[in-house]
Amino acid sequence: MTVFGSQYLGIGLRVLAQSLLIPVIIGLLFFFVRVLLELGGLMGEWKERREQKPAGFELFKEMAEASCYGSTPGTPAAVNNLPDALGRVMESLKDIKTTDPEVRRILTQKFLEQEEEKALSTLDKTDAIARLGPMLGLMGTLIPLGPGLAALGKGDLTTLAAAIIIAFDTTVAGLAARGLAFWISKTRRRWYARDLTILEGATELWLQGVNTDAAPAAPEAASFPR
Repeated sequence: MTVFGSQYLGIGLRVLAQSLLIPVIIGLLFFFVRVLLELGGLMGEWKERREQKPAGFELFKEMAEASCYGSTPGTPAAVNNLPDALGRVMESLKDIKTTDPEVRRILTQKFLEQEEEKALSTLDKTDAIARLGPMLGLMGTLIPLGPGLAALGKGDLTTLAAAIIIAFDTTVAGLAARGLAFWISKTRRRWYARDLTILEGATELWLQGVNTDAAPAAPEAASFPR
């Protein structure tokens, strides 16, 4: 038994699904190009971090020595070799003029929060590709199979073969974009978590050095979703 009007609904759904094929393919191509650009950025960041790797320990050492003697640590020489996030915060701390310990603590916490937001903004780009890439790949697989199966019923193997090729290509593109994006996000998340951990310790030492009367509580450590 056929419900009245169901054939028109089916035609509407078919037209809607087929009209999504081109946007899906364009989206997959955009994701793949974007993830390749992010991969290039990751390689550049890795090279920079490889050259700056010892800077974190040197910063801790200089600031710890200064705070142990009750002196105010300025901007250590190690700051010049720090990754961008660490260098920005330490330069900002140097410009704080207030003598109120609580105000200094609040400003320091705000600096840390700003760097965490920048890190999360960078991670969001590849996280989105890792989540949406397989979805577009699946859509690109299913959309052409409908006409392909219809062509098979008519014995048109050429149309079926073309549909299967599109289905496989979109699947591979979606999974490849997802895999690269996931790896990039995982690597950067580890780097940024380490940077924020170093920042937390460095700012605590800085506050201890400038607050000779009392050392405030350390800024709360930042964490990333896993």
